[in-house]
Amino acid sequence: MILQDDRTPEQKNTHDWLIVGTDSFMSGWGKAENGVSYAAWACREEDKGEVMAWVEKRGEMKRVREVYGSYKPSGHGHCHIYVVNENHPSVARLYEFRAECAIA
Repeated sequence: MILQDDRTPEQKNTHDWLIVGTDSFMSGWGKAENGVSYAAWACREEDKGEVMAWVEKRGEMKRVREVYGSYKPSGHGHCHIYVVNENHPSVARLYEFRAECAIA
């Protein structure tokens, strides 16, 4: 299994919730040739609901689930862990709202 984790060592402590999906589009070719492709979005605990909803809306993501801590699937394929920061589409509006409320 090829694991590509975009988190820094610090983010592995702060972004320790993973929203994981099996990527039906990328499975079977590219880095996941003859295997399964997984995508995971690492986020803070307070953002996991928004991230989960965003991933579930993606048509190519199957078996969407949340995992706490580390994740490395077994078998042959590829797993890419992305980082959800304040500007990520799943949470950007939420962070804008929080900022507006803090100013008011």
